[in-house]
Amino acid sequence: MWRALAAAVAVLVVVAARPAAATDPYAFFDWDVGYVTAAPLGVKQQVIGINGKFPGPTVNISTNWNVVVNVLNDLDEPLLITWNGIQHRKNCWQDGVLGTNCPIPSGWNWTYEFQVKDQIGSFFYFPSTGLQRAAGGYGGVVVNNRDVIAVPFGRPDGDITIFIGDWYNKNHTDLRKMLDSGKDLGMPDGVLINGKGPYRYNDSLVPAGIEYETINVDPGKTYRIRVHNVGTSTSLNFRIQGHNMVLVETEGSYTTQQNYTNLDVHVGQSYSFLVTTDQNASSDYYVVASARMVNDTVWRRVAGVAVLRYSNSRGRASGPLPDPPQDQFDKSFSMNQARSVRWNLSAGAARPNPQGSFRYSSINVTQAYLLRSTAPVTINGRRRATLNGLSFTPPETPLRLADAYGVRGVYSLDFPERPLRGAPRMGRSIINGTYRGFMELIFQNNDTRMQSYHMDGYAFFVVGMDYGEWTEDSRGTYNKGDGVARSTVQVYPGAWAAVLVSLDNVGVWNVRSENLDSWYLGQEVYVRVVNPEDTGNKTEMAIPDNALFCGQLHKYQKQQTPHHKMGTSAAAAAVVGSRVAAAAMLLLAGAVIISP
Repeated sequence: MWRALAAAVAVLVVVAARPAAATDPYAFFDWDVGYVTAAPLGVKQQVIGINGKFPGPTVNISTNWNVVVNVLNDLDEPLLITWNGIQHRKNCWQDGVLGTNCPIPSGWNWTYEFQVKDQIGSFFYFPSTGLQRAAGGYGGVVVNNRDVIAVPFGRPDGDITIFIGDWYNKNHTDLRKMLDSGKDLGMPDGVLINGKGPYRYNDSLVPAGIEYETINVDPGKTYRIRVHNVGTSTSLNFRIQGHNMVLVETEGSYTTQQNYTNLDVHVGQSYSFLVTTDQNASSDYYVVASARMVNDTVWRRVAGVAVLRYSNSRGRASGPLPDPPQDQFDKSFSMNQARSVRWNLSAGAARPNPQGSFRYSSINVTQAYLLRSTAPVTINGRRRATLNGLSFTPPETPLRLADAYGVRGVYSLDFPERPLRGAPRMGRSIINGTYRGFMELIFQNNDTRMQSYHMDGYAFFVVGMDYGEWTEDSRGTYNKGDGVARSTVQVYPGAWAAVLVSLDNVGVWNVRSENLDSWYLGQEVYVRVVNPEDTGNKTEMAIPDNALFCGQLHKYQKQQTPHHKMGTSAAAAAVVGSRVAAAAMLLLAGAVIISP
């Protein structure tokens, strides 16, 4: 009871401290993030739930709303929540990654407060450290248009969120140990759809007793279906048997409306489709998410299968699954499909003016970085992942917090514009972005597997992708008109992808591999964007009153008494200082603690 009271007080304090003149609505959420026992693939394991649910609740809000999420960390390890695709305008303090935030110690509360300024679309949140997303803890974020802004399609009859992702029967702590010992995670045990295992479409591949997802619909209706790949590292092909999917939006941008019978959804990506229930309902229909770019014979069981059930359905789904793209290794098909996703230039989004009124091709590039990834390498006896030959290790003191308090030596502003020559190394080198500059990022994937890369704080324009090595001449192939704006881009093995981003959001922002193993092993960097003329918090909000302190600033942290639902002995063990918690978090992040 007192735990609920403490949570309520934490929220009330935020309300009391808020300016009374604010006019945009507020949405309040109270989350208890803890372990839940589940067996999505038939093997009991520890998953991360929110308020006892896996997946977690959907945050359903509208443009410019303020979001207040009071989080109780009921895990036995530190926690951060990040908000994939939410830009946190002027407010990287809420981003929920180790470069900007100290982690929430076990048993502590912390309240996120941010505004979804000038955004619409489909996003998701997840725990950002220590491979925790591989155990769950994720949920959807739906940002609806304001009523005064036209949407480029009719109002759907329903709105459905679908999470797809590869899944391991091992707990995330065991997966960390595998990576720490220099091993690959290997082939996943299956694919989940909304946290559930596959429908038993094949008795030899799917054991009896697996709980599967059923999506209930009515005939003759049109539904908006939002699909998020929240998995660890596997690209998935998504399809609905017998139904066309009209792509209308991805990660906050309306797209040109095209029909797809299937679409590759890469790790960390989000799409929304319009699906019309226009079939005869002779039986239920398969909803499938199957692995891509893999040996189909070996990976055959790595498929998520749900059922779409009409209210007048006359039987269970049966027979073979709908076919995936013909050749699993036909990367050209997948890349051409990716290139077909274009920006809807005539539609408005969060504002009434058309998306296409921002003509990115007319802006001069002021900074350009070629970010090359390779297969994991050995650095100082440890298996690590790199960008440009550097493997990032999160500092004990978060970068943005160090800046705010004048702590020197935490990082260096010398990240190389091109790959380093010589042996790869550990480091905390970050990119010095120019405020109001226009940056070109080229992701060169010299690994043998798919990667996808995400940038916090921004939507970037995807202007090009191709196989081979990027060269200066590659710019001649860029899409100069309707490259879609999004926050996560796929990069095919042996290929490159180029994006352009307008650096108008002050803060320290994470650029990372969305593949959890690569991220854990150091494949990330930060972009620091500072307005040197701002002395009054006009372009960046002040550090929040409830900021957590760790590392060299731990002396400023006021202690909380842990108040989770764990047993007495576990709770007593969780009573540690924030500096100890931060050091533990670095270990969870796969970091090697190095001298500044």
